[in-house]
Amino acid sequence: MKIYLSHSSYYDYVNELYNPIKNSELIKEHEIYFPHDCDPVNTKDIIGSFDLVICEVSFPSTGQGIEMGWADFMDVPILCIYKSGSKLSSAINLITNNYFEYSNENDLVIKLQNYFSNKA
Repeated sequence: MKIYLSHSSYYDYVNELYNPIKNSELIKEHEIYFPHDCDPVNTKDIIGSFDLVICEVSFPSTGQGIEMGWADFMDVPILCIYKSGSKLSSAINLITNNYFEYSNENDLVIKLQNYFSNKA
């Protein structure tokens, strides 16, 4: 599966999101696009080519909201994930009802693996 990973820039996404995923089996099973590891591109031009957009929504982000809107408009499924204790925007429910909460990086990876196992 070709996956776009969306997130806010205002937290330690490298250690809390990128590294746990990169150090898991998920990276071997799926093509995951880590936007801040790549040269800047216009997300609007590429987001429609993905099979899924995973949005880490623990932190508010206008840019991420725009990406979610583009994915929704282009009928790309959206999975939202968020850390326990986060206050989520109610607007997320207008875009997707597909989301889960995780407690730490290990729990995140386990829940993502379970999500994909249930999709197979």
